[in-house]
Amino acid sequence: MEYTLCVPCLLGLEGPIADELRRLDIPDVTAENGRVYFSGGARELARANLCLRVGERVLVELGRFDATSFDALFEGTRALPWETLIPADGAFPVKGYSLNSQLFSVSDCQKIIKKAIVERLKSVYGLEWFPESGALYQVQFSIMKDRVSLCIDSSGDGLHKRGYRPAHNAAPLKETMAAAMVKLSRYRGRDDFCDPFCGSGTIPIEAALIAKNRAPGLNRGFSAQSWPQIDRRLWAEEREAAREREYNGDYRIVGADIDPKAIEIARENARRAGVDDVVRFEVADAMRFDRQTERGVIVTNPPYGERILEKQEAEELYRGFGKALSVCPNWQLYLLSSHTEFERCFGRTADKKRKLYNGMIKCDLYMYFK
Repeated sequence: MEYTLCVPCLLGLEGPIADELRRLDIPDVTAENGRVYFSGGARELARANLCLRVGERVLVELGRFDATSFDALFEGTRALPWETLIPADGAFPVKGYSLNSQLFSVSDCQKIIKKAIVERLKSVYGLEWFPESGALYQVQFSIMKDRVSLCIDSSGDGLHKRGYRPAHNAAPLKETMAAAMVKLSRYRGRDDFCDPFCGSGTIPIEAALIAKNRAPGLNRGFSAQSWPQIDRRLWAEEREAAREREYNGDYRIVGADIDPKAIEIARENARRAGVDDVVRFEVADAMRFDRQTERGVIVTNPPYGERILEKQEAEELYRGFGKALSVCPNWQLYLLSSHTEFERCFGRTADKKRKLYNGMIKCDLYMYFK
């Protein structure tokens, strides 16, 4: 069966996700604001879940329609072929959001959508009550400017949850954003790579996964693995195909941080990710950066001065790092910050900037090419 599949993402990351999908030989890729669409069957669904580095999750879109009233929402939802995915015992909770729309009450929209799906499935299965004791088919709705999109989530946990970072190990950067920064730097494993503010190691670990071309979802499960419509052997085949696409090489990837405890956590995370043999972590002060290279890439996410450090301390950090890096030639720099005075403090104007969102924080990726 062919599906319309959708990958939601943070604004600014549509291009890298579209590029990833095309490299995975997935057809009909189109990017919209905050979403990338593509077509495919169960195999493409599994491949995208296993291999996407930057997307948040993989959704199966049942349909899109306009709705400015609850009646229109109900009828539009009931008209969709929910039975093509949800079996008689399937669990189908509903969640979502509404922005700039006449139907602004999320809880009311949830109830209407749930009721409409139940009515549709009643007419198909001839049942009055659904046990919802089987596999999970999480229904996700979005309503933007009165345009409704109704989807079923095939991923379960967000794709940023690779499995190498424990749930209690909070970090200021999701794995998906770290991967996006590395991909935007065009690092492929040939150059020296460094993150001098590595914290728990997310950026160097994602760089290692990219260098090795290792699928980020190999060590985790997905909701759609329990869907009876998808043969379990297909998931095994796609995992094996992903492993066969891996590279082995001599990579020079370093993560550094001034905090010894952070370095301990980073080493353990790298071990869980299976890249502790290609990433080196060490305690070092970024304001004394003195690494020499013939050709290298720095990708980093220093403290912004919003949550971790006071702004003044962050500015001192940027100033010190800028001075240290100014006497270390041949490094390209890709640095994410929300600090509006970063370039002034750093001492150089970026060659290029790209707006990105780290969660809800509006940031710039400052790019220095020489």
